[in-house]
Amino acid sequence: MKILAVGMNYALHNAELGHREEITEPVLFLKPDSSYLKNGAPFFLPDFSSDVQYEAEVVVRISRLGRHIAPKFAHRYYDAVTVGIDFTARDLQRKLREKSLPWLLSKGFDASAAVGDFIPLSDVGGDVQKIDFRLDIDGHTVQHGNTSQMLFTVDEIISYVSQFMTLKIGDLLFTGTPAGVGPVSVDQHLQGYIGERNVLDFYIR
Repeated sequence: MKILAVGMNYALHNAELGHREEITEPVLFLKPDSSYLKNGAPFFLPDFSSDVQYEAEVVVRISRLGRHIAPKFAHRYYDAVTVGIDFTARDLQRKLREKSLPWLLSKGFDASAAVGDFIPLSDVGGDVQKIDFRLDIDGHTVQHGNTSQMLFTVDEIISYVSQFMTLKIGDLLFTGTPAGVGPVSVDQHLQGYIGERNVLDFYIR
């Protein structure tokens, strides 16, 4: 299983981080399988960063083996969605960016991909580009977005990725985060929702 993620896929999030360059194709990176945090397990803050931030995203589960997938057929290759958190060591990411180095260490550390319970796409209306989602911390909403706001649609991303690497059953696709990212701290309670359905629930330790 591989965890694919899309960076800079929501315009307002790009603005809040000061990214002003024009995005003409999906910005992609990988998280290793050791970053997978599931079943409501707690997230332990790493020692190497003093600014770990949450990025709530809709996560799509790949359901078919495929490569060189045309956009019009991409919808056949996923079957379920959830909310995930792409944890980012922001201080480390800034240092890497300043040196024009890859983001790997700031994005791919252990347990940095928290993933909620998957629900069938049909349960949320069947249209992956009309999903309303949010992240609450300690009962207060800190991020709220809709997949209609994406710069690149899920189908466009899947088609693009599949030109370079084979998609396999069980692969996960983090589709980008809306505005509102911020730091996490010990004992915070994070809950992710699709509509009013709680699909992600865990604590920071």
